[in-house]
Formats: sequence, structure tokens, C-alpha cells
Amino acid sequence: MREFLGIILGVLLTVAVVYVHDSMATSTVASGSSASASRQIVNWDVANAEWVQVKDNVRTTWLKLKANNG
Repeated sequence: MREFLGIILGVLLTVAVVYVHDSMATSTVASGSSASASRQIVNWDVANAEWVQVKDNVRTTWLKLKANNG
């Protein structure tokens, strides 16, 4: 159980760190004259579109399973 919790915590921490990095890379404060060239790690528009598709697929599968079980 601890291992599973550690995996979930690790994934959440990784996503949080990447999100913070990307938000700093595209902020107006970070893009001043003294800022170094930094690019986003994740294309968040594509990630959002994929997440919406995953949720729709899970919902569709759940409804099919629910319909088959009566």
C-alpha cells in the first residue's frame, strides 16, 4: 500500500513541478531582458485535449459495462 501511495505522490509531485516550471517559462516576469531562453516542457493545450478524450472514453466504457450488467 505504501508503494502505491508513493507512486501516486511521485506522479502528482512531478506534474506539479512541471506545471510550475512551465508557468514560470511563459510568464511576463520570466521573459524580461535578463531572462534566459526557456521553453515549456509540456504543451498544455494538447494535454488538456488528450485528458478530455480519456475522460470520454472512460465514461463510454463505464456506460457500456453498466448496460451489460443489467
